[in-house]
Amino acid sequence: MRVKGKVALVTGAGHGMGRAYCQGLAREGASVMVTDLDGHAANAVAKEIEASGGIADALPCDVADEEAVMAAVTGATERFGGIDILVNNAGLHLMNWTGPFSSFTSEQIRRLFDVNILGVINMTQACRSSMSERGGGAIINVSSTSGYSSHSPYGVTKLAVRGLTVAFARELGPTGIRVNGIAPGIVYTDSALAELGEDGLSQHQANQVLDCRGEARDVVDTMLFLVSDEARMITGETVKVAAGLILTP
Repeated sequence: MRVKGKVALVTGAGHGMGRAYCQGLAREGASVMVTDLDGHAANAVAKEIEASGGIADALPCDVADEEAVMAAVTGATERFGGIDILVNNAGLHLMNWTGPFSSFTSEQIRRLFDVNILGVINMTQACRSSMSERGGGAIINVSSTSGYSSHSPYGVTKLAVRGLTVAFARELGPTGIRVNGIAPGIVYTDSALAELGEDGLSQHQANQVLDCRGEARDVVDTMLFLVSDEARMITGETVKVAAGLILTP
């Protein structure tokens, strides 16, 4: 129960890794506010957590909309008394967004940047006051190994997320708020399997140093460590969870 008594807000939490983050936090004792653009999906995740004995509630939220973000943070604060943990997971991703800049309209690129970059800024700015009033907190920004090659609009957004992690770690550190990132590699989620299939994921996995199949729990366990007191001396870092897919000195 590493986060017992803490309040966590997770964005993009109605499915996939967001759902897994919520379940992991609830399992470790946190009260979880589940937010997602799809309010029905967010409600379903909250009900799953409550059915398992956890504490959760749900709100719809478009992280690119500042008013919607403030409403979600206000709702979480009113429901649970404040926020201790923020997981900035919401983002547009997968193969739809990995082509060159020339393959997208300016409107599409703007929406991608609004969600993947400004969404992190909006939610972090909205949560910082509640966290500092409670003596500090922990923020996790979800990047990607694609951000280390940065050859697509998606990759550039995930590079920017790493930069935001460093910038906010410096800015928020004096208030007791730690900011770290996670850069997952090949993870066999339902959405990844639906788009790439077993064969496609296996081809990517062949580029790993370690011959192991990435599962949601591998990323969730890293997140739980980084938001816990076990990582109290760690901030401004992005941890790759990728079995050596991308190795840099």
